[in-house]
Amino acid sequence: MWTEIIAVAVVAVVVVIVYDVAQRQHAILHNFPIIGHFRFLLESIGPELRQYIVTSNDEERPFSRDQRAWVYTSSKRRNNYFGFGTDNDLEASPSYLIVKHRSLGLPAPPGFEGPDHTFPIPCAKVLGGARGRARAFRPGSVVNVSGMSFGSLSGPAVEALNRGARLAGCLQSTGEGGISPYHRHGGDLVWQIGTGYFGCRDADGRFDLARFKETVASAPVRAIEVKLSQGAKPGLGGVLPGAKVTPEIAAIRGVPAGRDCLSPATHSAFRDPDGLLDFVERLAAETGLPVGIKSAVGETGFWEELARLMAATGRAVDFITIDGGEGGTGAGPLVFTDHVALPFKIGFSRVYRIMAEHGLHHRVVFVGSGKLGFPQQALLAFGLGCDMINVGREAMMAIGCIQAQRCHTGHCPTGVATQNRWLMRGLDPTLKSARLANYIVTLRKELLALGHACGVPHPALISTDAFEILDDRFGSRPIAEVFGYAPDWGLPGEDARVEVSHIMYGDGRAGPLGHGGLLGPGGPGVD
Repeated sequence: MWTEIIAVAVVAVVVVIVYDVAQRQHAILHNFPIIGHFRFLLESIGPELRQYIVTSNDEERPFSRDQRAWVYTSSKRRNNYFGFGTDNDLEASPSYLIVKHRSLGLPAPPGFEGPDHTFPIPCAKVLGGARGRARAFRPGSVVNVSGMSFGSLSGPAVEALNRGARLAGCLQSTGEGGISPYHRHGGDLVWQIGTGYFGCRDADGRFDLARFKETVASAPVRAIEVKLSQGAKPGLGGVLPGAKVTPEIAAIRGVPAGRDCLSPATHSAFRDPDGLLDFVERLAAETGLPVGIKSAVGETGFWEELARLMAATGRAVDFITIDGGEGGTGAGPLVFTDHVALPFKIGFSRVYRIMAEHGLHHRVVFVGSGKLGFPQQALLAFGLGCDMINVGREAMMAIGCIQAQRCHTGHCPTGVATQNRWLMRGLDPTLKSARLANYIVTLRKELLALGHACGVPHPALISTDAFEILDDRFGSRPIAEVFGYAPDWGLPGEDARVEVSHIMYGDGRAGPLGHGGLLGPGGPGVD
């Protein structure tokens, strides 16, 4: 009898192993048959374990259990509601954000609750329009995918992000690692050019204009982003550990395989704000594309000089992406991750204030990044003056990341941030692309719902009056006072306000929300 029981158990284990390896829905089970089931078991009883033994729903970092659960359920189109009221302590939480709804909010347009609605929210400004770029366009989504390089992420992960961006009608930033074959699955790109000039460098690692133009012509590039720094490792160049530098990545980047790929800390194509503007205008003139910059914020002298030159000379960047010091990366020194660069809210508000004081804030598209992939944080970013936001780690979670924090080792268990072939096999780009699109659509839906509750049809029209910051002494302050904003600074210009109202509700030129999808017959991102 025992022999038969053991035989049945062995057969059952083999059957489960075969099933786990063959299925494609769960990367954990594919990569770790049998053992992976224990993760889901522990996850299912996680609330009980945390309630009595471990941590609360809001204690974990960088993303809490509540935040991860919201991303996961949204990406799978499951119930993302939470029951029994908030478990946050509103009266003892300093810097706690409150969104001030109107007693009589704005009614949603017809069809708002359609089951297959993609909830498009086009950008309130035309990217490159202020400078008259030949290939200026209005981005079809205010929520886009942040820069994550092939190399830092696996090929299947990058492909899933690109396919998902196409489904959601949003843009994908390439990260500074160049444009790979995995970026070419239908999603529109923002090509990020860092100090290593990957994809447009010569044999000595310097910028090569001819290669730059060849690459632009070969891919669906809608804009160029010159990366000055990022929030997770400001002041340092990029770092891709040698374990991740496969021959394929080496060929794309133009570097030796198997060796650490280090980007310099600064650009060789320019040395100061004046040279930066010359470089930007050169790229725009050669391609007709909008050209912007991405940076974390430390000292403000650079931004003061940049604004002064833009106002005085007519040369200008088309967009500015501000990354907060809370931003993430695959690998970075702990001290830079924890202590260098201002958090997003402080850094962005300082740069925006400088641009507003020079009268430039209506002529630049502002993009925010750094843990903004949640409705309330995204809405606050719009209130501070953002025209779009980028999501990075939240997008990674949507395609399967479980916050294992093994990105720097090359042993990501879900196949997202690794070049290990066995681990990558568990990530199905087709399935995960749908999950990214679901997450983007859900975030846009909740942004619209928040906007309607506050009486505006588009998140860019939210004013600073809609927010207060609570302290732990039963007091609060309006955010205009907290961040030193003048009235209406964070709002787009009057022309943009009228235009975006037409776009959201329809005027015969653009499909009204709920009747015809994404920005009329041309689809997302039409010019």
